[in-house]
Amino acid sequence: MNEWKQQHEPRIPRVSQVHLEVGSFTCVEPDQLVFTWRVAVQNTWLDGAELVIEPVPLVGCCVRCNATYSPDPEQAYRSPCCQEPMEEIVSGRELRIRSVDYAFSDHPADALPAATPA
Repeated sequence: MNEWKQQHEPRIPRVSQVHLEVGSFTCVEPDQLVFTWRVAVQNTWLDGAELVIEPVPLVGCCVRCNATYSPDPEQAYRSPCCQEPMEEIVSGRELRIRSVDYAFSDHPADALPAATPA
């Protein structure tokens, strides 16, 4: 996000939401990610911005019959049509920013969070 912010300098965007795609096969816990986000952005230019998690399901592709399917861990992620092991993942490993909802203030200093008194 800091690199993205630098592209807009000297203006500072006021971010309301960050939409993040999180695949179900990433080993990332969405609730933990949102908690960490809130702590990480406190007293920064992103303070108050909401992290919106958009889940992406795990989808595999059978290399034998070229069919896509939702792999089942109880079936060892095998293809339901021919029981071949899952060799190709179509989706489910994503962890990326899809979009950012933001606006610019007329005054760059207004986009910064208020300083916390010591």
